[in-house]
Amino acid sequence: MKRTLLNLLVLIAAFALQSCIFPFIPFLSATPNLILIFTFAYAFIYGQRAGMFYGLAAGLLVDLFHSGAFGFFTLFFVWIGFLNGSLSKYYYESYITLPLLLCTVNEFLYNLYIYVFRFVIRGKLDFPFYFRTIIFPEIIISLLFTLIIYRFFLWYNRKLEFLDQRRATT
Repeated sequence: MKRTLLNLLVLIAAFALQSCIFPFIPFLSATPNLILIFTFAYAFIYGQRAGMFYGLAAGLLVDLFHSGAFGFFTLFFVWIGFLNGSLSKYYYESYITLPLLLCTVNEFLYNLYIYVFRFVIRGKLDFPFYFRTIIFPEIIISLLFTLIIYRFFLWYNRKLEFLDQRRATT
């Protein structure tokens, strides 16, 4: 229970950082999608059910604070949590290439989801421009942040497991 609450607090802090601070940093051409990074990391480490739960929490956060149809992002994040959670059987702590691959695929799917349901429907069909100006920079910056955040998340997860084991023995 404490782990879930701490993870939700980290998710809220990541959302606040992504929404309130990163857009105002002038040298960033794109903002990293911390919510997506934490959602697939939680799903990848904890499994499908936890991934769907954290995906639901992340999607509700994004839906509540951004405009559009309610449930638009929630549906996507729940699916990301489910799909990445199914890969939890391939989880190895020191294995960084699979999380980087997941970050790339998830970021591309996220931006493709937005492109199809927000731009194609309105008749804006210039995908090469959208890919060059939005998708590609976001993938690169999210990959760089994944290298840092995933290592932090592994340290954080080990610390919580150690505290749980220590609490269980006393």
